[in-house]
Amino acid sequence: MLKNLSREDRLRVMGFVCSFAWADLEVKPKERALVHKMVKELKLDPDEAKQVEGWLQVPPRAEDVDPAAIPRAHRQMVLDFARRMVKADGTVDPEEEESLSLLEALLA
Repeated sequence: MLKNLSREDRLRVMGFVCSFAWADLEVKPKERALVHKMVKELKLDPDEAKQVEGWLQVPPRAEDVDPAAIPRAHRQMVLDFARRMVKADGTVDPEEEESLSLLEALLA
């Protein structure tokens, strides 16, 4: 599934991942490391990786992480990646839990 994603879809997935890294208003080192691992998993090209790195400095704009824009075929993957991010630092903050619950409800 990952290798079949378009550039737009790869960036959409990573936009959601980065938005979850920012859910508690701080990107922690373990979250940053997970983002870098996901960049490799998705085989992002250098321009895409640069965009993702920018989202680790400044969160993606809300309009760029619209759950309605996620194709049905990719929803489970986005949820799985978001769950991984929420658990990355070993602590699930209330903000992260709330964001994940909301995303799950919107993608159901």
